[in-house]
Amino acid sequence: MKIIKLLINSNIYISFAAVSLTLATQVQLGLNIQWHPYLFLIFFATLFEYNLHRLITLLTRSDTILSDKYIWVKKNIKWFYLLVLFSVFGFFIAVLEAKMIVLCALLPIAGLTLFYSTPLSRTTQVIFRLRQIPYLKIFIISFVWSTVSIILPIMQAEKQFNNFHIFTMIAERFLFVFAITIPFDIRDMDADRSSALKTIPLLLGEQKSIQLSLTLLHLFFITTVIHYTITSQWILIAAYTISFLSTYFFICNKKLHPLPLYYYGILDGTLLLQGALVIAIQSIYLIY
Repeated sequence: MKIIKLLINSNIYISFAAVSLTLATQVQLGLNIQWHPYLFLIFFATLFEYNLHRLITLLTRSDTILSDKYIWVKKNIKWFYLLVLFSVFGFFIAVLEAKMIVLCALLPIAGLTLFYSTPLSRTTQVIFRLRQIPYLKIFIISFVWSTVSIILPIMQAEKQFNNFHIFTMIAERFLFVFAITIPFDIRDMDADRSSALKTIPLLLGEQKSIQLSLTLLHLFFITTVIHYTITSQWILIAAYTISFLSTYFFICNKKLHPLPLYYYGILDGTLLLQGALVIAIQSIYLIY
């Protein structure tokens, strides 16, 4: 359990989830699963961004140190700073090894991600970040996850792919990430209200937000079934069916919500699980 908490609190866990989804993209594109420098680029970029976001929040909002997800940082502040430096070092090593076309594709998305966490302006009373634009936060998160994990493998392959196939893949991932991010905003309703941050749950209320999350999850599943029926990638439907059913259960089961690791362990874990399912089912299919 200590190792699991360490992986989650250090954001190594969510970084592996990003790599997992990107490897799944290789399968969706009909490519052989291969390790390329851009996978390390995604891992270290995710690790850096999530820890940078946490660091900036700590520096600009000292009250957050009292919340559960920042207690680990407070207790392990030296290791936390080393982890940030490690992610920067690893990122630059990966940059040196990655293809230029991959870096060019990553650059605008990386810029958007940095502006999401980094203050754009500061006065004595106000610190503004891109995420504070009303209702924009969840769209940025969904967009970044869906584009990075799909566009970079395409750039790496340097092949022509069907546009319908690509745009549908991006839509699927966008819908899924959007669906699992809504519960995070529901959890943060009180903090967002006190910070005057406008979010979808504050606009719709908790119950309607859950309904929206489940609706998006259903749209994700329907899209995958139609998509992989058209492309005759039948085996992928099995992976996404398991992903859909397990995620639906995690969101609907209120008994799970109070668990300490529900959000950063279980909900974030649905990203890791989805990628692992696609990889595992494809591997089993190839063996048999």
